[in-house]
Amino acid sequence: MRVITGTARGRKLRTLEGESVRPTTDKVKEAMFSIIQFDVEGSRVLDMFCGCGQLGIEALSRGAQSAVFVDISRSSIAVAEENLEATGFRGLSKTVLGNSLEYLDRTSEVFDIAFLDPPYKAGIMEDAIERVSPHIADGGIIVCETASEEVLPEDIEGYTSKRYKYGKIALTVYRKVV
Repeated sequence: MRVITGTARGRKLRTLEGESVRPTTDKVKEAMFSIIQFDVEGSRVLDMFCGCGQLGIEALSRGAQSAVFVDISRSSIAVAEENLEATGFRGLSKTVLGNSLEYLDRTSEVFDIAFLDPPYKAGIMEDAIERVSPHIADGGIIVCETASEEVLPEDIEGYTSKRYKYGKIALTVYRKVV
């Protein structure tokens, strides 16, 4: 796994091993960032269920202003912090060890882009969308990665949506209407 482009281009990222870990493939990550490419520079990013932090790090490499990384796994946060150090983005970031949904309940932060990539089939994506939506700035984006058979709501009040399929993976992108 590597950073695709930007100031940390080509930098390898460390990830955890095991069946419970499912990093976003380079193909899907490239597609995701092609979709939101004009929204990244200067943005405030939230990487929920961050794993090794690759989505937030990719955004920082492409010019995001800041990123918050949240994960319930101590090992994931440790790897994300290691990757932030290795890419030079530690100063632009904050890591939060804890439940991503509970973090949203207690923060007042507002974000321009939120990446939601919870464990597949955990049944929490719709709850995550509902809880993150009040934290999205006007014109902001929620990017959801799911298994392709998982269907997310097309209509969320105040947002437009578009779905993209890449084999076994789907991206659903919600944009907050200004």
